[in-house]
Amino acid sequence: MRTNALMACVVLIGLAGALVRLPAPAQNAQSKQPGASLALLEEKHLRNVRQLTFGGENAEAYFSADDRQIIFQMHEGEGKCDQIYTMDLQGRNKRMVSTGGGKTTCAYFFPGRKKILYASTRAAGSECPPPPDYSRGYVWKLYDTFDIYTANANGSRAKRLTLTPGYDAEATISRDGRKIVFTSQRDGDLDIYSMDADGKNVKRLTNELGYDGGPFFSADGKKIVYRAHHPKDAAEVAEYKELLKTGLLRPRRFEVFVMDADGSNKRQITNNGGANFAPFFHPDGKRIIFASNMEDPRSRNFDLYMINVDGTGLERITYFPDFDAFPMFTSDGKKLIWASNRNQKQSGETNIFIADWVN
Repeated sequence: MRTNALMACVVLIGLAGALVRLPAPAQNAQSKQPGASLALLEEKHLRNVRQLTFGGENAEAYFSADDRQIIFQMHEGEGKCDQIYTMDLQGRNKRMVSTGGGKTTCAYFFPGRKKILYASTRAAGSECPPPPDYSRGYVWKLYDTFDIYTANANGSRAKRLTLTPGYDAEATISRDGRKIVFTSQRDGDLDIYSMDADGKNVKRLTNELGYDGGPFFSADGKKIVYRAHHPKDAAEVAEYKELLKTGLLRPRRFEVFVMDADGSNKRQITNNGGANFAPFFHPDGKRIIFASNMEDPRSRNFDLYMINVDGTGLERITYFPDFDAFPMFTSDGKKLIWASNRNQKQSGETNIFIADWVN
């Protein structure tokens, strides 16, 4: 798993990485579907599972609006920084579209596939930023050099959209391409903001103390789903504030929330005490798919789950005994893409998989 895979979009900076520097679990730990070696018998919603990347640490793979291209982040080798790549739905024609400098994360296509969006530390230099200080336990590093950029689809003419001090990342785009939603520390806390596609008209959408991030619009652009943790007791609040002063966050727990696109009508969808992250609306707008370790919040086993927007109907989707996360549906709901540790050749690999979705 990636050293910094959970924080943005889903910098998904973190949790996934510490989980995969262990021997890969036995591939026969669960029964596999006959004739489908990459899926398990229990994974009844997944058919025709295909692996699109082979080796390295690949994650946060998202479809273009026309479902013809995929944009994702990847690196190979220790000490390397994630860069942004595109490929087709067969895993072919892979090309790097970020500049190769700094650390990049959380990329997305604008409608029409002529422009892309991603976050990068490139303005602070071409080197990778230093890793978090784990002497304080397992923490995420909130690099204040992360800013949000747009570029042409081939990576040219990169333009910086955010100029305020502090962490700006975890950005995605409404389906009509008019609005960007992202996470920022610009006002002192970690909150969700929206802005126009050109970076203008920034609006703060969340205000409660704690982390709010990983936002995605619903297909109709009327709702936003995100992950959040709002500390309550005095000791937890004090720890959160102290870590935040040094650009750190301890990812003990996240729950899935939904709000209207203007920040109103916030409501909590999950309440299981685990690390629930990478939520994404099904195209019907009635269901949310997300990743969680709710079966054992202290474990390294993350799976995909589906839940109704009213919090009912929870259903487990994947059963691989390690990491499955970062799910996204095609616009017609017929295909699902996600990142997984399954079928590793070397310990620590995370690859991109695609499957036909069976309701």
